[in-house]
Amino acid sequence: MSNNTLRDAATFEVFRNAISGLADEMAITILRTAHSQIVASSMDFSAALCDASGRIVAQANTCPVHLGSIPDAMAAIMDAFGDSITDGDVYILNDPDLGGMHLPDIFAVAPTFAHGSLVGFAVTVVNHTDVGGWAAGSMAVQSTSIFAEGVQIPPSRLVSAGTTNATFLDLILRNVREPELLRGDLESQLAACHAGGIGLQGLADKYGRDEFDLLVDELLDYSETLVRSQLDRAPNGHYTFEDQIDDDGLGSDPIPFVVAVTIDGADITFDFTGSSPQVASALNATASFTRSACYASLQGALGSDIPANSGFYRPFTFVIPEASILSGQRPAARGARGLVAYRVIDTVLGALAPAFPDRVPAAGDGGPNSVAVGITEADGRSVILWDILCGSWGATPTGDGNDGISPLGANLANTPIEELEQSGHIRIDGYGYLPDSGGPGAFRGGVSTYRDMTVLHDGATVQIRSDRRLSVPYGLDGGGSGAPSQNVLDFGTESEQLLPAKPHLTVSAGSRHRQVTAGGGGYGNPYSRDPQRVLDDVIDGKVTVAGALRDYGVAIDADALTILVDATRDARMNPLSSTSSSSGRPLS
Repeated sequence: MSNNTLRDAATFEVFRNAISGLADEMAITILRTAHSQIVASSMDFSAALCDASGRIVAQANTCPVHLGSIPDAMAAIMDAFGDSITDGDVYILNDPDLGGMHLPDIFAVAPTFAHGSLVGFAVTVVNHTDVGGWAAGSMAVQSTSIFAEGVQIPPSRLVSAGTTNATFLDLILRNVREPELLRGDLESQLAACHAGGIGLQGLADKYGRDEFDLLVDELLDYSETLVRSQLDRAPNGHYTFEDQIDDDGLGSDPIPFVVAVTIDGADITFDFTGSSPQVASALNATASFTRSACYASLQGALGSDIPANSGFYRPFTFVIPEASILSGQRPAARGARGLVAYRVIDTVLGALAPAFPDRVPAAGDGGPNSVAVGITEADGRSVILWDILCGSWGATPTGDGNDGISPLGANLANTPIEELEQSGHIRIDGYGYLPDSGGPGAFRGGVSTYRDMTVLHDGATVQIRSDRRLSVPYGLDGGGSGAPSQNVLDFGTESEQLLPAKPHLTVSAGSRHRQVTAGGGGYGNPYSRDPQRVLDDVIDGKVTVAGALRDYGVAIDADALTILVDATRDARMNPLSSTSSSSGRPLS
C-alpha cells in the first residue's frame, strides 16, 4: 500500500468522523436548548447534514424514521426555491403532501455557503407539542381529515437572508395552543442549523471545495458498498410476512400489513402489495415514512457500523400502493402515523428473520404509548402534557429483550415523572415493570412497562395512542408472544374500566389511568432456557413463581427461592401440563 493511499484513507476517516460528529453536535444543541418536554426530555427530534444537491451525508443518532424522510423534504424545498436559495435563508415545512410526514413534525432547512457557493444544508426535524387542530397535541387518532389536525405549512421561507418573516411566524403561533413552546423549539432548531452550517462551512474551507465534494461522494459510495456487501452474503430469496394494527380507533377490523422482501444479489426490494388501503382515522403514513421504516429495519438487521446516508438507500427498491395506509392521499389525516412505522418495522423484520437468522429479534412492544393530556386554565391558557412510555424489545437469538427502552426506529426516552408533575395538573402514582409479561423463550422477551396517572384538573382531555392489544408481539423460533397492552380508567377503583387502545376522552379531577405497554416476544423454546436464568428472573421480579412453572417448566420454592430439581425435571418432561402462551396472562 502506497503512502498516498494511506494518506487518502486517513483523510477519509477523519472526514467521516468529523461530519458525523457535526450532525451529533446539532442534535446536542437541540437537546440543550429546546423548551418542551417532548423534545428536551423525550427526545422526539432529528438532525442531519445534506450536500448541495440535497443528498443526506450524515445524520445524528436520533429518530431513524424521521431521517429517511429528509430526501423528500429536501426535494420539496429545492423544487420550490431552486436558484433563489440564498445565504442566510431558513426554510420550513410540515405538509405531508409536500415533503413532510405529519403536521407536528416541522422541518427546518438552512443552506450553507462557502465563498459564495452553496456547499450543503443543515436540516432539523422536531415533533412540536402542538400545531393546532381540534385535539390537544394535534395527533388525535380520531381525526378524519388533515384539515382537523392543525396548521399546514408548505415549503416556505421563514428567514430571508438573515431576516425572519415575523408576520409569517406570528400567523403560525396564533394557530397553536402553546405558542411560546413552539417558538422556543423552533428557535432551538434554528440554533442547531446554525451550528451545523458553521461546521459544514469549516469542513469545506479545510478541505477545499473540490476535495470536499469528492469526500462526500466517497462517503456515500462507502455506505452503499457496505450495505451491498452485507446483502450479497445473505441468501437470495423471496421472504414474506404479515402483521397488523388492532384497529383504526374508529371501530374498524384489524388493519393488515403485508410485505414481500426480495433479496437478489446486492439489491433488496420491499413490496407492500396487499396491505390495507388508507383508513378513515389519522393512522395513515406517507410513502417517505414507510421507506424510512424499511431503512431502519435493515440497518437494525445488519447490526454493523454502516453510515446511514443517501448511499445506504441506493440498494433499495419499493412497491408501496398509493392511497394505502402506507401512502395516504390528501386530505387523509396523518397525525397518528407513528404506529405505521413501528408495524412496518415488525413486519419487515419478520420477513427478514430467515435471511438473517442470527440477527433479527422477535417483535417488541409495537411502539411507545403516547398520552396527551390537554388542560385549559381558567384564564384560557392551554397546557399540554405528553407522557411517552416505552416498553421493551423482543428477545434476540443471543439474549433477552431489553426492558423500558425505545423501539427500533424511534430513539425516544420515557418522559420523566418530575416533568409530568411539575405543572401540578397530574400526579404519577406508579411506574415500573409487570412480571410474566415478556414472551417466554430460551431468551425471554422484555417485560411490560406500566404507569399510573391521576389527573388533578377537571375537564382535562386525554388522548391515548397504543396498540398490540389484540395483535400481540410475536415470538420467533418457538418463542412465545409478549403480553398485550392495556389502558384502564379509574384503575383500582370500583368503577375500573378497560379502555380501547386508542381512546379520546374528557375526564374529571381525580380520575386515574393505568397504561401498560405490550411485552416483547420470546426467542427459542422456553423449555431450553437455563433454569438458573428463570430463577434470576423470579428474584428480579420479572417472572412469578407460577409463571416460571407455567411458561418455562421450572419449579421454584417460593420461600427459599431455590430450584426444585425433581419437580422441574418432571414438568419439562410433561410440558402440556404446565405451559401456556404468554399472551393470555393477566397484567394486574
